[in-house]
Amino acid sequence: MEFVIRPEKQADIAAIAVVTRAAFDKTPNQGVDEERIVSELRKTGQLSISLVAEQGNDVIGHVAVSPVSISDGAANWYGLGPISVSPTCQRQGVGSALMKEALRLLQEQGASGCVVLGDPAYYSRFGFRPETGLTLPGVPAKYFQAISFEGRIPKGKVTYHQSFGA
Repeated sequence: MEFVIRPEKQADIAAIAVVTRAAFDKTPNQGVDEERIVSELRKTGQLSISLVAEQGNDVIGHVAVSPVSISDGAANWYGLGPISVSPTCQRQGVGSALMKEALRLLQEQGASGCVVLGDPAYYSRFGFRPETGLTLPGVPAKYFQAISFEGRIPKGKVTYHQSFGA
């Protein structure tokens, strides 16, 4: 499967919403929550990285990265997600390509590290690991994972931007 990864453009916004809803169609709110999160992050200027996977002229995937706060004061940490791939294109390397490029850009921009909430089997492939001292309240520790780009893992409670509560 051939596709390119590139930064989102204004013209991609509607297609990103469609892909996000479709990717999360089996969740309780059928992707509406994830679509709203991306929209709110964009509106509030909190999308530090927003990449699309494009095949031909079609957006087939998207990843959002936004800043997070950590109670120990650690700076330059980010949260990856939501990440969405059109159901017809899943399990073909699109999500992995989006992940790798988002992490590469974070490192290039001088980020200290990144957290993600999700399946440990999937995200561990990219270097994410559960860290006992780094927590997201209400979430089982094995599903909340981190990767440090400079060696040190902060300790404390992670808070995502208020858009995640939208």
